[in-house]
Order: sequence, then structure tokens, then C-alpha cells
Amino acid sequence: MVTPPTLRHSKALSSCPPCFCDCEEDPMFSPIDILNSSLADCGKNDPQLNEEMKKDIATLLAEEINLQKNVTDDVLNRTKALIMSAKRASSHYQKESEKCNIGIDTCEGGREKAEAALIEERKLSALWETRAIEFGWKD
Repeated sequence: MVTPPTLRHSKALSSCPPCFCDCEEDPMFSPIDILNSSLADCGKNDPQLNEEMKKDIATLLAEEINLQKNVTDDVLNRTKALIMSAKRASSHYQKESEKCNIGIDTCEGGREKAEAALIEERKLSALWETRAIEFGWKD
């Protein structure tokens, strides 16, 4: 990895591998000058680095934009997939909720019918008990 001479020995970049170039380490170069000029000896033994050093700033920026676009597209696709999954789960739980509500309504209706039948049964039992007492029945 080639870095500007002023940043090459920075502690912030200590995780980067050292540059083994025969580059001049004159701090008077600004980062713009480094980007716009090619350093003759840097990366001459590394074909990939040599190829990168020959690119102009417009090509590098275009590549960076394309990489950012690819990352953004990947994130967007993953987000869309997660949204679709959430919609499917939501729909499933909505259907289950509707089934549950129907079950509750059915159960509530059955409870109301049973309660009404119990009231009628108590009235009928009270009537039979009254008649039995009238005819002389004793506990």
C-alpha cells in the first residue's frame, strides 16, 4: 500500500504494511500532488500496485463510485429482502390473530348459550322443587 510520504510513518496508520519504495520522502509534496503524479519507483515490483499507480484520479474516483454503488445496491437488496420477510411474518401473524379472534367469538357465544341454558335449567329445577313440595315431598 502506498501512502503519501507525510502520512507514511503516522501512528494512526500503524496497521498498514510499510512501504518499500525508493520514493522521495520530501514533505513539501501535498496530497493533491501525490494523487496527480506517479511516483516512478513505487510498486514497480508489484504488478497490481504498478497498475494502480498508472491510473489517473478520474479513473480511481470512478472505481470508488462504482464500489460504493455496489455496496449500496447490496445493502438495498438485503433491506428489501428483510422488509419482505417482515411483511410475510406480519401477514402470517395477522391471519393467526384473526383465527384466534374467531375462536374467541365462538367460545364466547358457546359460553353465553351455556349460561342461558343453566339459568333455564335452574328455573325448571326450582319449578319442579316447588311442585314436589306442594305434593308433600320433604328432604
